[in-house]
Amino acid sequence: MLNSCTSSLKHNDASQIRIVPHLDSPRSLVFGVIERELRQGLVLKMGRFTDKYYVPSHITFKSKVVSRGHAELWADREGKVYLRDTKSSSGTFLNHSRLSPPNQESQAVLLHDGDIIQLGVDYQGGVEDIYRCVKMRLEINRSRKQLNAFSLRHMRIPSEDFVQVEDCCICLYAVAPSQALFVAPCSHSFHYKCARPLLQNHPGFQCPICRSYADLEASVAVEASEVMDMLTVARLENTEDLASSHSCRGCDSRGKNAQEHKKAAVGVN
Repeated sequence: MLNSCTSSLKHNDASQIRIVPHLDSPRSLVFGVIERELRQGLVLKMGRFTDKYYVPSHITFKSKVVSRGHAELWADREGKVYLRDTKSSSGTFLNHSRLSPPNQESQAVLLHDGDIIQLGVDYQGGVEDIYRCVKMRLEINRSRKQLNAFSLRHMRIPSEDFVQVEDCCICLYAVAPSQALFVAPCSHSFHYKCARPLLQNHPGFQCPICRSYADLEASVAVEASEVMDMLTVARLENTEDLASSHSCRGCDSRGKNAQEHKKAAVGVN
């Protein structure tokens, strides 16, 4: 893993880091995904800052258990990423181990892809978001392709002869790999982000396209064998519909030919 990180730095001259919330309990603090390039000489400072404008070197959290200057991240010339507690009062934890006592600067520690970092500890049980610690997972030099590898590998790849890209029925943009989707019981598909306002009446849902109503809390206890039976019935019905359609076309064609022959016979007479 270290070799891939180093080679990535040689090509891009920076370590790519992605910080995502670590959700290990119902009360985990959720924040927006943070993506940064760590170039040599750049120090990312994490804390409860009050900047009025965006500062690229600051990563701000609104929790009051996070100190104003809590910790910092940086990368060396080889692309290795380090973390240090900068005299925080409530502590910085790496994989559940505290880096230093309160109000004391810690030694620099080497970080690895997938490490769990925690800033502070819950105050008053963390009932309110503003009193919750910040738990995050660090992703280092994971390319977009690597992040989407699982999704793309498990997709049905259409043939080159026929490619049909489905659109979201709300925003009309394409439904693409690795996007969060909501598929209604009526089979209409939406981006989850687009459908989220429609879920305010949960568990009731009314499709904006066909207006069909669904109970989103309806039982989903269906066995695989039952699903196979449903598909078999649907396939048979589809086959019968096609046969009926072909039969009707044949009847129309024969009727048309008979009428033409009748007209021709009348004309001859």
